[in-house]
Amino acid sequence: MFDVVWIGSGPGGYVGAIRSAQLGLKTAVIEKDKTFGGTCLNVGCIPSKALLESSEHFHAALHDFSTHGIKAKVELDLPAMLGRKDKVVKELTQGIAFLFKKNKIESYKGLGRILKPGLVEVTAEDGTKTQIEAKAIVCATGSVPVELPFLKFDEQRIVSSTGALSLPEVPKRFLVVGGGVIGLEMASVWSRLGSKVTVIEFADRLCPMMNKQMMSTLQKVLAKTGVEFMFQTKVTASEVKGKEVTLTYENMKDNSTAQITGDVVLVSTGRKAFSTGLGLEELGVTKDARGVVQVDSHFQTNVPGIYAIGDLIPGPMLAHKAEEEGVAVAEILAGQAGHVNYHTVPNVIYTHPEVASVGYTEEQVKEMGIPHKIGTFPFLANGRAKALGMTDGLVKIIADERSDKIIGGHIVGPRASELLAEIVVAMEFGGSAEDLARSFHAHPTLNEVVREAALNVDKRARQL
Repeated sequence: MFDVVWIGSGPGGYVGAIRSAQLGLKTAVIEKDKTFGGTCLNVGCIPSKALLESSEHFHAALHDFSTHGIKAKVELDLPAMLGRKDKVVKELTQGIAFLFKKNKIESYKGLGRILKPGLVEVTAEDGTKTQIEAKAIVCATGSVPVELPFLKFDEQRIVSSTGALSLPEVPKRFLVVGGGVIGLEMASVWSRLGSKVTVIEFADRLCPMMNKQMMSTLQKVLAKTGVEFMFQTKVTASEVKGKEVTLTYENMKDNSTAQITGDVVLVSTGRKAFSTGLGLEELGVTKDARGVVQVDSHFQTNVPGIYAIGDLIPGPMLAHKAEEEGVAVAEILAGQAGHVNYHTVPNVIYTHPEVASVGYTEEQVKEMGIPHKIGTFPFLANGRAKALGMTDGLVKIIADERSDKIIGGHIVGPRASELLAEIVVAMEFGGSAEDLARSFHAHPTLNEVVREAALNVDKRARQL
């Protein structure tokens, strides 16, 4: 009898399992795939970031080295680039296996299905079935790409995010249906490697949930690199002929229809909770119309003893959100006060420049009627950014006008994903713009742009 069994070994499952084992709970993990790590480590966050980094180096060698006085003959070795990506993934998934052994976590390979509270059946690849008893069962099975009925994945010409990570050659024309995070990141990779990229988006702008000014800035930078955008455009049909895919689309502004042809089409119109096959329906676990599992404040479903976290439950589908929920569940099961502060969940787009945000957007505070102050500062005025040759973008700090408490932070620019962390920490401790503005920042650093934006909340920014 285990104290807790985790179904799924993605960021939520493996981090939660390790934390529960650290707290003295007898722990087991069930994983359907051959390696641990879930979507994030195997076909998501990690391989995409490896390709983004490699493609950024390639682009810099082609276009930026000469400004630093470096002359080089540059050739793309795509198999080597993909091989490096696979090596990074392998090392990290093996690292999880090591951590499971270190923390005495039992692992089972196969499909997990809950037969009743306290009992899970695991079906191995060869059909062998094993039953596991546990006081608590945590579902952490993540999400899968949304497939459109007229854009079925073949992972060759019409690809999901998984297929987009392993294209055998650089497509001449790369079409991206959906201008969200995944679409923009994959557009960045293949654009840098030589594809003519067109992003087709149903909305009137990129990533409507993020700060409008930041996304407008990113769009302008990507457009300068050759990425084209089609907004308020609805794809209605597709046809694969040989090595080409033709999409039929409708312009939502004038209802006209037209076609566009590409070599590869990435469908990145969102992800959906992977909640089927777990036995939840038979047990009467409450899900909404989209298959999202409903839980209480302690992440427990309406069936006692069965919990769910990560992409399965409401909220942003982010690896770090799942991690914190996994830790919270483990601590709750151990009798502690597990908690997740959803107001400080960071959102990042790993394009170049990166976009990172936390808390409320400017549009949200205006809609909610919150009295607020805003401070911004451009990377163009920062000494380190100039030295790096990365001056696109800005930092925006949003503070409550009554208390000066930081309620939102938004960055588009170099290393935005790393720079955001100090704003997250400040918000976690209820910090004010003044607190951030009066904190030492080494000179010259990119972090000074964050400080200057905080100073500018009260119009005290200085040119660096």
